[in-house]
Amino acid sequence: MTYSIQQIASILGIKPDKLHPSQINRLLTDSRKLSNGEETLFFALETKNNDAHVFVKELYERGVRNFVVTKIMPEWNQFSDANFLKVKNSLLALQKIAAHHRNMFDIPVIGITGSNGKTIVKEWLYQLLDKNFNIVRSPRSYNSQIGVPLSVWQLNGETELGIFEAGISLPDEMEYLEPIIRPTIGVLTKIGEAHQENFDSLQQKCMEKLELFVNSNVFIYDEDNELVSRCVDLMVISQKGFSWSRKNREAPLFISNIEKKENRTSIFYSFLDFDYSFMIPFTDDASIENAINCLAVALYLHLPPSVISERMTQLEPVAMRLDVRKGKNDCLIINDTYNSDINSIKIALDFQQQRRMDRPLKKTIILSDILQTGLSPRSLYKKVASMVEQGGVDKMIGIGQDIAVHADLFTIREKSFYLSTDDFISSEEWKRFHEELILLKGARKYHFEKISVLLEERIHETVLEVDLDAVVHNFNFYKSRIDPHMKLVCMVKANGYGAGAVEIAKTLQYHRCDYLAVAVAEEGIMLRKEGVSLPVIVLNPEVNGFEELFSNDLEPEVYNFRILEAFIKEADRRGITNYPVHVKIDSGMHRLGFMPEQIAGLVRILKSQKGLKVRSVFSHLSASESWLFDEFTQQQMETFRLAADEIETALHYDVYKHILNSAGMERFSGTHWDMARLGIGLYGVSASGLKGLKNVCTLKTTILQIKEISSNETIGYGRKEKLTRNAKIATIRFGYADGLDRQFGNRKGKVLINGQYAPIVGNVCMDLCMVDVTDIPAEEGDTVVLFGEGLSVVDLAESIGTIPYEILTSISHRVKRVYIKE
Repeated sequence: MTYSIQQIASILGIKPDKLHPSQINRLLTDSRKLSNGEETLFFALETKNNDAHVFVKELYERGVRNFVVTKIMPEWNQFSDANFLKVKNSLLALQKIAAHHRNMFDIPVIGITGSNGKTIVKEWLYQLLDKNFNIVRSPRSYNSQIGVPLSVWQLNGETELGIFEAGISLPDEMEYLEPIIRPTIGVLTKIGEAHQENFDSLQQKCMEKLELFVNSNVFIYDEDNELVSRCVDLMVISQKGFSWSRKNREAPLFISNIEKKENRTSIFYSFLDFDYSFMIPFTDDASIENAINCLAVALYLHLPPSVISERMTQLEPVAMRLDVRKGKNDCLIINDTYNSDINSIKIALDFQQQRRMDRPLKKTIILSDILQTGLSPRSLYKKVASMVEQGGVDKMIGIGQDIAVHADLFTIREKSFYLSTDDFISSEEWKRFHEELILLKGARKYHFEKISVLLEERIHETVLEVDLDAVVHNFNFYKSRIDPHMKLVCMVKANGYGAGAVEIAKTLQYHRCDYLAVAVAEEGIMLRKEGVSLPVIVLNPEVNGFEELFSNDLEPEVYNFRILEAFIKEADRRGITNYPVHVKIDSGMHRLGFMPEQIAGLVRILKSQKGLKVRSVFSHLSASESWLFDEFTQQQMETFRLAADEIETALHYDVYKHILNSAGMERFSGTHWDMARLGIGLYGVSASGLKGLKNVCTLKTTILQIKEISSNETIGYGRKEKLTRNAKIATIRFGYADGLDRQFGNRKGKVLINGQYAPIVGNVCMDLCMVDVTDIPAEEGDTVVLFGEGLSVVDLAESIGTIPYEILTSISHRVKRVYIKE
């Protein structure tokens, strides 16, 4: 359905002087998802960490001509053929347009809300009703303040039925979603503790969710749920209720019996004084409740019970965030580390029981502290203990301070508790699992993926093993070489030199690192989102990036007058004072930084403002690893010392001064500075050849196939290599898309197989490469080391004329990082 831009303006109550004719059929809030600029209306949304107004210029260049904004930027004046609709709040404008669009359709619309089961009910209703209606439904889980309007916008002239989810995490949010969905039929799924911390009580949250149904013709709910029934009465909407019950025979829909069998459930019900039944291919309680909700909707829409029964047997599982993987020692792993509310535990335990039917396995649960419940810890874990007992769990492992404190509530005989995931891993209890069905149920902050990696049976998989103990060793190694009063800045840019910035940063934080440094603001934001609280220096900030820096407590490098003046101006505009910055001096490398002759002007500007405060002054050594340039290195340090002293003296306060990098700490540790920066050395590579570091990263893959190839045959693309003898050629799972430089082909590179070197033959392919294993006792499935112990990344780099930095940072994101800690 298409609207003119004039119609859009009218919906928003805007009367602009002039609008260029445009037709709108696409609403866009994410600039990355642009597909047809001419027919798109972009909403510049502002959030705590992002201001989408910065994407207007880019979108204009990509063909967008219609924008809803909250401010007009001067640089947009050149966009003379664009339409800018200025509003007070872009999100409210989006919602208002979607609500208007919804009102254009006189069709049944199903609105679904609740804490658990919304997406499954939506997808199962689609499976049940698709043959009777032309349906538009929420894509994936588009149930937020942004997702709902984008979902409803899909309604068109051919739509006969709409099915939309509504999710809330704060009070008063539903009042914005209700007019957008305006359901004629409502479905309330299970109410649980998810996001409970934002509500005073479960009753408050339940009543908030029921707001979705205030204008509906009917809504479906479980009347056996005392909380829900009480809230329905308080809302005075019981007259609209189409309730179902397992207890009340007078309910509109009475569930008379439920019979669970090995892999299916039969449900018997009474409706309009007639008895019926149907079967679903599921046995867990959550699926049963979801199916009953779907039954009620189908009956209300007049589907014959016989048709319902037929289609219920064909229901397909909905891909959720819980999966089953084969584990070591004949175990099965159920990985459910997405949800941590108490109802999701019950769902997961039911699923565990369902999976147990495959084999008589011992039931084990590894459970973390549960977040966002709003309950007192003792009440919470008392309920959890009851669920675990009722779920027939044989072994309980609790991880987290809260669950450990309440260990006495768990009466299960075989139990153990640890304060952290690392403590559990260090205990090596996981090595003793055998023939167990293991449910991993943990909040994201506990990083149960580290446990999953240890438990899963992984064959034919390429991994980068990162030894966190080696990281700690190297960190302490360099600390021991500098003055005890010097602070240490650790570089985690470029995804921690390929090793994984988040895990490296968290390890360093635990071991009392003073500072971290990243290249760009996005890298720092990622660390903040993962809970890293150490001070973070951003080495290459953007002129317009102050909002990202300030919102995430990131400290920018200032390297020229342009960025200095921009940050001063922005700090003044926001009323910010003494925001920490790090001033870069060009002492001879001639990359970024103020030249010595610019220091006087720099000082004048710094003294004339209050928005920024210099936290440190630093410079970068060009060739500290080489004895050939020691005189130049000493000259750099003297140039920097003079500049730093001039700045510190003029400002009348102390600043940190640092110039030593990894090689500088190795070779000039006797020089006295306030800080030093640790980069490649942290990851086990010494630029100057210093001994004593431990290898951090080991890149491994496996042999996929071995062939006997005759002499004079060629190997690989382009027939670049011709064999000079009969050979055994192994194909391994690693190519240039994984980070293997093509220069390693044709015997310039090598790998390590069973302790012996195997040359890479032929051209490197995108996903694979071939190696010569003629003289090596190798078999398909054997481990291949591309670098690590026994095959130094330094030697590999030298073989193709590059540096270890490039090898490490080139490893693709599709290569799984596995973190090891003894």
